[in-house]
Amino acid sequence: MSRSSIELVQYSGEVAQPPSLKLKNPSAPTATLNDDTQPIIDPVPTEQIPNPDKSTTAIVLVTVVCVTMISSLLAGLVTVGLPTMAHELGLAPNVLLWPISIYALTCGCTLLLLGSVADVVGSRPMYLTGCVLQSGFTLACGLSQNGTQLIIFRGFAGVAISFCLPSAVSIITTTFPEGKRRNLAFAAMGGGQPIGFSLGLTLGGVFAETIGWRWGFHIAAIINTVVFVVGFFGLPKVDNTQTDIWNRLKTDIDWVGITIGGVSLALLSYSFCVSPILHIPTPIAYDCRSLTGSTSKIRDPITLSMLIISILLIPAFVFWVGRQERLGRPAIIPNSLWKNRIFTCICIGVFITWGVFNSIESFQTLFYQDVQEISAIQTSLRFLPAPFAGTMSNIVMGLVVHKVRADWAVTFGIIMTSIGCLLMSIIDPRWSYWACAFPATFLNPIGADALFTVSNLVITSVFPAKTQALAGGVFNTIAQIGKSVGLATSAVIASSVTEQSRYGDKMGPPALMKGFRAAFWYLFALSCVTGPVFVWGLRGIGKVGVKRD
Repeated sequence: MSRSSIELVQYSGEVAQPPSLKLKNPSAPTATLNDDTQPIIDPVPTEQIPNPDKSTTAIVLVTVVCVTMISSLLAGLVTVGLPTMAHELGLAPNVLLWPISIYALTCGCTLLLLGSVADVVGSRPMYLTGCVLQSGFTLACGLSQNGTQLIIFRGFAGVAISFCLPSAVSIITTTFPEGKRRNLAFAAMGGGQPIGFSLGLTLGGVFAETIGWRWGFHIAAIINTVVFVVGFFGLPKVDNTQTDIWNRLKTDIDWVGITIGGVSLALLSYSFCVSPILHIPTPIAYDCRSLTGSTSKIRDPITLSMLIISILLIPAFVFWVGRQERLGRPAIIPNSLWKNRIFTCICIGVFITWGVFNSIESFQTLFYQDVQEISAIQTSLRFLPAPFAGTMSNIVMGLVVHKVRADWAVTFGIIMTSIGCLLMSIIDPRWSYWACAFPATFLNPIGADALFTVSNLVITSVFPAKTQALAGGVFNTIAQIGKSVGLATSAVIASSVTEQSRYGDKMGPPALMKGFRAAFWYLFALSCVTGPVFVWGLRGIGKVGVKRD
């Protein structure tokens, strides 16, 4: 079999490359295929990581999975429980989405910054700091006395999880050597997010109609605190003899690039957050009939200005990191990475897939409560297949990712998610739950779960060992932006179609269903586009997560 090459570029920053490597340029080692179609990535030489013992393995898995799962669980809980929260706290209609949106906005804008800082000061202290902050702000959300407090505390909670997500990726890569254990760790962490969101959707309605929505935050804060204690005593300590941390913070981080990128992401996220504004006729009518409002907010001068500025900052960011790379200085995301077909296609796939996954579940919630007009608790019970499917998908991916071709695995997952989108597009509200809704709910998480493990293995492989937290920040930033853009664009479509429908009552189930169906078809189309992207972009990638000698 002939040996073909894959342009799997590894950003090496200021790390010197050994002269024995045959490079296309000083910062881009080549990767080739062996006879088993396994991509061989020539990494910066690092010390071999020994296999951790069973107790360390268990502690790392529990801590990184639980904290990320709790964060996603609260997102799902807020999605379902928002009408109850809004009624109790007196949230104004024009800010009704903010308890959901502000979390994604603050998280997405601080991931790259805190990932870079974690690579300098250490992932363990950053992770534990994030756990403490997340426990505190989660508890504060449950104690909120008005809507303003809830929005502020949710915003700070988004910053807190940004301490944890990039650090968790770095903890996994520094604890587990390449191979089965690392694959299972990424699969477990990947399962924590979609499974947590699905469980949040399930428990949100139960808590709202039984013990109260506040207990969701209280219980999450308690569990998060227990996880912090376990992590404090059990997470492995990395020997760090660095005494010039302050100097490294000054010289090893691309502060200008982070500022430009962060401002652009903040303005872009804000524009998408406020565009599909909620429209509720009276202060008392807080229900989920939220996507039938006006879409004219996007034409508001302030919103439009922010959107334009965010777009104009993108070429400025590209110019700056390109200059940094040419001068051999730290660049937050080097432009050379985007020339790598596999890396770029993985990022595009993560962006679209996370947007589709999050939007489908959000619109399913609206479908159950607004169109079928069932209770919140009955809505929650209908999401039970999702965490089960997510758990099974991640277990399977962790066990087989090093045995099957990565492009086959992620393409299969995307096909399953696309089928789920299609079922929701053709569903009739009068049909039984088991006809379309059940299989759609079951199939929806499979694409995101399959992609999570593969994408983390690929993205962490192209960043050197000293910037693994930044690698985690890149992945999670793309996922967070994908969620915001996916939900915002599908909400605009649903709202526009509903407004233009022939039904007089725009708040009635027939008019709402017309808009929801358009959104489901849009999400189905997005999911279908991802399949060819992976077929073309990941061709020749072979297997990932295989231990290299």
